Amino acid sequence: MKQPNQQHLQAIFLALASVPAGKVVTYGQLAAMAGLPRAARLAGRALRDLPTGTSLPWHRVINAQGRISLPEGSEGQHRQQTLLEAEGVVFVKGKINLRRFGWLAQDDA
Repeated sequence: MKQPNQQHLQAIFLALASVPAGKVVTYGQLAAMAGLPRAARLAGRALRDLPTGTSLPWHRVINAQGRISLPEGSEGQHRQQTLLEAEGVVFVKGKINLRRFGWLAQDDA
């Protein structure tokens, strides 16, 4: 399984830092924003290894179905949902409407 190198990590974290509050991206979108198309799992591994207390908005990354990928009912899932809701993101039956809350870098261009 491919591990992210420092150049990949830097690109992923730079892309992540650009996602505005109240918006979400999928793992695949984050990878594409970092110049790593079709590397959603690589982006996921990079986020998994973020240090506790990071200022990067890790909580703004969700899966392609509009759901949080952390195990349902886990502390991490609850924390991610709480952070997103505090930014105005709405969940309906555990799902986020990507048309309403999804973000692509060119949205602000």
